[in-house]
Amino acid sequence: MNSKIVEIDGIKIGGGNPIALIAGPCVIESQQILMDTAGEIQRICRKLAMPFIFKSSFTKDNRSSVDYYQGPGPDEGLVMLAKVKETFGVPLLSDIHHPDQAVKAARVLDVIQIPAYLSMQTSLALSAAKTGKVVNVKKGQFLHPQDMAKVVKKIESAGNGKILLTERGSVFGYHNLVVDMRSFPMMKETGCPVIFDITHSIRIYGVPSGNPEGGTPYFVPYLGRAGVAAGCDAVFIETHPDCKNALCDASSMWPLQKLAELLTQLKEIDRVAKKWL
Repeated sequence: MNSKIVEIDGIKIGGGNPIALIAGPCVIESQQILMDTAGEIQRICRKLAMPFIFKSSFTKDNRSSVDYYQGPGPDEGLVMLAKVKETFGVPLLSDIHHPDQAVKAARVLDVIQIPAYLSMQTSLALSAAKTGKVVNVKKGQFLHPQDMAKVVKKIESAGNGKILLTERGSVFGYHNLVVDMRSFPMMKETGCPVIFDITHSIRIYGVPSGNPEGGTPYFVPYLGRAGVAAGCDAVFIETHPDCKNALCDASSMWPLQKLAELLTQLKEIDRVAKKWL
């Protein structure tokens, strides 16, 4: 099943096009880390001829403790992201948490993302939609894949049909997430391209992200290969040059040094899978 095509600065996602990559550090830590990471991902993607959208959050508003790093905030963070775009010419994606952040974010971002835990917030969906930017909605861990059709209708009601949907696992008991591969064709029934957020799906909630037990990155290649075979239109991978010392999601990001090998596998599986979808 193929979705419609959503175009982002010349990158075509969906409609049977080859998978694209959305990647970057979980949260903005410094300008240097942004530049180093974006530059290396771009180098890898150029070699693989894989479309690339850079992602990093200017604010992580759902940290489990007020003592944990939340990012530089929208004012400073958007300036830092703009520097990445100016230097490397890559499209940008970041998330908003309040309706009043949408207009400011739209001046810099190519894709406005709605976090999973806010995926049913009508005011947030409408504010993002009204900017006219591409809107990526992460499926809430608490939602059935078919429930995303309701979110799509909210955004379309504001006159914006440029919508991406992202799978990032569903709650299974407490703390654990499970990815149901049926969710990809189910969400494609909306007509929207579907992205697979691989790295968030292996996060173990309730354990601090800096604790090695807070994620199971060992499973990233297994889930990634399965999701691409199931027909996702893009993959979302949070990556960092020094995961162990990252300030957010240290235990679930994929090492930048291992990214090329993983993407090579995913690209080959995508090439085969697209023949049968």
